[in-house]
Amino acid sequence: MRETHTAEHRPTSATATAAAAAAAAAASIATEIVLPGIVKPDGLEVRHVPTPAPGPGEVLLAMEATGVSFAEQQMRRGKYYDQPPFPFVPGYDLVGRVATTGPGVDPALAGRRFAALTKTGGWASHVVVEAADLVEVPDSVTSADAETLVVNGITAWQMLHRTAGVEAGDTVVVLGANGGVGSALVQLARIAGVRVIGTASRRHHDKLRELGVTPVDYRDPDLHGRLRGLAPGGVRAVFDHVGGEGVVDSFRLLAPGGTLVSYGTASTRDTPGSSKAPVLKLFARLALWNALPNSRHAHFFNIWAGRRRADAFRERLRADLGQVFALLADGRLRPQVAARVPLSRAADAMRLAESGTVAGKVVLVPDGEVRESEVRDGARTPTT
Repeated sequence: MRETHTAEHRPTSATATAAAAAAAAAASIATEIVLPGIVKPDGLEVRHVPTPAPGPGEVLLAMEATGVSFAEQQMRRGKYYDQPPFPFVPGYDLVGRVATTGPGVDPALAGRRFAALTKTGGWASHVVVEAADLVEVPDSVTSADAETLVVNGITAWQMLHRTAGVEAGDTVVVLGANGGVGSALVQLARIAGVRVIGTASRRHHDKLRELGVTPVDYRDPDLHGRLRGLAPGGVRAVFDHVGGEGVVDSFRLLAPGGTLVSYGTASTRDTPGSSKAPVLKLFARLALWNALPNSRHAHFFNIWAGRRRADAFRERLRADLGQVFALLADGRLRPQVAARVPLSRAADAMRLAESGTVAGKVVLVPDGEVRESEVRDGARTPTT
């Protein structure tokens, strides 16, 4: 990773305490990770820039945890459907403490810890967000644990309860059950009394069984035959992040009245060409299925749907993430932290997240908060 400075001073890292977060915010220099174009992980740039100031209705968060999601993996390839033009700072979400407040914002928010959904911009030591977008994190939950369930938890909760409308006694299939969203999905489904069949590599099967999931090897050449054998009458919902031609088989797993929830196109991540083509093809296929009289439903989940109705969108987000955080605080939902990596080593975090060897989410934290041995141990996660 290349490191650049726009000022003479080195950045001051934010820490996990309110006092240190406020002190860090007072520093004149912030650190951010920039995606300059279509690059390998080593092409990410570390930049030191003036700490931003919040405007009216905004707060400055001193980042305590942000994460590597599949969105960033697609963005560095230029494959995310509606990513901004290069260069930009990635980072779909973060957890941090309010360091300073802008005009019109209650100054009592300073020092309190919140999560925020950002889409981009989260990979920085200090991030300006709108105060209306904040969701408070329970005191008993660590920032890294909370980070694993911001975008992942909202996505899983809304797909499960708002899109598919599952009920106790239903059976669902979760593809990629060991991933960030997948692990949240299977846990929330089990909490709701739903039977879960989950696909993952064999090394993750024991952990899935501990969660009450029936695991199936995603490498099985007769994968969908195995899935049909476990639910001969069909399933209430299939949650598919893979996309591509495999969605046809996923749709065929549904029982009458069932719902396919597609939420990604992972199978085309490394396919050359337009970032929009695979998504548009998927949209067309889902629309056709919904138009046919087959008593089944197909949806593409977009976490930003309804954003133009800002008040309703924010109310829904706060309610759903609040439910997820409550389950996390109660110990009913297990956070899946794959590794904690310093912000300035985002390239290492990206490589680890893309390796296919970890379960859960790779979390970026302020520099100085992670021992070198912890980073190495995360990178040595076995691959079989």
